[in-house]
Amino acid sequence: MTKLDILYSKWYFRLSSAKRMDMYRKLSSMLRNDFTLMDALDRIWQVESRNGQKPNEPFAIALRAIQANLERGLSFPDSMRGWAPANETLMLSVGDISKLSIALDNVVRVGEGTARITSAMRDAATYPLFLLTLTFIIVIAVGVYLVPPLTEAAGGDMAWRGVAAQLVWVSGMSNQYWPVVVFVALFSFFMVWYSFANWAGRTRYIFDRMPPWSMYKISISVGWMMTLAAMVASGSSIPVAMKALSDNANPYLRRILEQTNRFITNGDNLGRALVNTNSNFPNDEITGDLAIYADMTGFDQNLSKIANDYLDDSVRRMERASALMNGAGIILVSAIIAWVVFGTFEMQDQITLALS
Repeated sequence: MTKLDILYSKWYFRLSSAKRMDMYRKLSSMLRNDFTLMDALDRIWQVESRNGQKPNEPFAIALRAIQANLERGLSFPDSMRGWAPANETLMLSVGDISKLSIALDNVVRVGEGTARITSAMRDAATYPLFLLTLTFIIVIAVGVYLVPPLTEAAGGDMAWRGVAAQLVWVSGMSNQYWPVVVFVALFSFFMVWYSFANWAGRTRYIFDRMPPWSMYKISISVGWMMTLAAMVASGSSIPVAMKALSDNANPYLRRILEQTNRFITNGDNLGRALVNTNSNFPNDEITGDLAIYADMTGFDQNLSKIANDYLDDSVRRMERASALMNGAGIILVSAIIAWVVFGTFEMQDQITLALS
C-alpha cells in the first residue's frame, strides 16, 4: 500500500456513509453473537477483500488499519479516529467494550437519521439551484447571442423603448461584464456555503429564519439531537455529552452549545438553557418540550422520542420547502422566458417602425 492508497481509503471510507452503517450493523450483530471484536473485523475484511484476493480495496485497507490500531492497544473508538467522522467515534467512546454493540446500534440509528435529513435537504436545494443557474444562463445567452444581431440591424441611433430597452441594457451589461457577474455569482455561492458552518453570532440567528440558512439549521440540529439522545441513552450525562459535542462541533454549532452549557452549569435544564441562548435552536416547540421533559424521570427515553419526532417533522418541512422553492423557481424561469420573448417581439416591432 502507498500513502496515496491510504489517503484515498480514508476519503472513501468517510464518504461511504451507507456502507459504513452496514459495517457497523454487521459488527453489532456478531458481537451480540459472542464473536470477539478482532474476529468480527476479520470476517468483514474477508468479505471486503474478496477472501484476500483484493486487499487494496478501500474498506479492506480501513479494516486492516483499525485492526492494527487495536493490536497496538488502542480502544475501538480510538482505532477509528481518522477513518470515521468525529461524531461517530464520539458516540462509540461513551460505552465500554461490553456495550459496544449498543453503541454501534446507536451510531447506525443516528447515521440513518442524519442521512434522511441530508437527503431531504439535498433534494430541497438541488432543483431550485438548477433553475437559478438556468435563469442566469438564459439571461447571459440572450445578452450575448440574441440581442446584438437585432441592435446591429437597427443601427446605432435607435432609441429603444419599454422591454426592448431593458433587453438592450442587459445585452450591454452581459457583453461587458459577464466575467465579473460569473465571478460574483460563484463567490457569493461559496460564501453562503462557507457561512453555514462557520458564521456564528447574534446576526446569524436572524438569517437562520430564512433559506438557505434555515435549512442548514434544521439539518444540523437534527444531527445534534439524535447524537445527544444516543449518548444520553448510553449513560452519558447531559453536561458531559454537551461538552463532548461542543468540542467536536463546527464554529456555528459550538457557539450555541457553549452558551447552552453555561446556562446548564448555572442550574438550568437543557430546554431552558437552549431558550436562554435566544438562538431559537432547534426551534421554540422543541426547546419547550425539552424544558418540560428534562425534569421528569426517563428523560433519556423522552429525549430519543423527541429526537425521532423532530427528524420526521424536519423531513416533512424540507419536502414542503422543496415544493415551494421548486414552484417559485419554475415561475421565475417562466417569467424570464416570457420577458425575453416579449422583449424580442418589441425590438422587432420597433425596428420595423423605424424602417417604414
